[in-house]
Amino acid sequence: MSHEILGGVEVYRAEPAGKSLGVVILIHEIWGLVDHICRVADRYAASGFTVIAPDLLSSIGITPKIGVDLMAMMMEPDEQKRLASQTFLRESLAPVNAPEFAAAALEMLTSIVDALEAQGHERVAVLGFCFGGTYSFALAAQDARVVAAVPFYGSGPTDEKIAQIECPVLAFYGEIDPPIMGDFARVEASMKASGIEFEAHVYPNVQHAFFNDTNVARFDRAARDDAWARSVAFLKAKLA
Repeated sequence: MSHEILGGVEVYRAEPAGKSLGVVILIHEIWGLVDHICRVADRYAASGFTVIAPDLLSSIGITPKIGVDLMAMMMEPDEQKRLASQTFLRESLAPVNAPEFAAAALEMLTSIVDALEAQGHERVAVLGFCFGGTYSFALAAQDARVVAAVPFYGSGPTDEKIAQIECPVLAFYGEIDPPIMGDFARVEASMKASGIEFEAHVYPNVQHAFFNDTNVARFDRAARDDAWARSVAFLKAKLA
């Protein structure tokens, strides 16, 4: 388990104890490459995968330390303190929404796939949470070398981008997630129309970010454990 530079991008790399079943690019939430994501990478590695978790946000000022602070502000139980931090939160996260950032993030991810291919890794999957779920969809649409995608509560791409996806997709959602679930029917219909192998699980009475056990307000152990088991089985099947 180590931090390194891969394809010009800083990543956290977690290796299995034995022979690797394949490579999983694990994309973090909007909070960046925090310790929680590194622990998730370690857990997938313990299941047999080589896991590469890139840091896509430090370059725009959201370092892991700042990400932890931003998440704490957003989840602050004291309403007055939470409201007082909203301007800082919006300003800190604004660069993520810039069109040029989306292009740069996909370029970083593609560079990682290039570097993995140069190392002899021919089968690569992508998995991500929230921000990372969105970019899991995006990378699958952009790079045909991706053989499987596992987005957790990510925003679906446009119909045009969905039509470019060539790999099977396993997606997870919480029912209580209005922005994401409001678009779910379109995404599902578009996947079907494009002939993509698309399996989606929507957990009843579960919120966005249910997988993150450091987010005490939204974490759901039963949903997390079920999604964990399904994602591992899916990755083993598609990377085989």
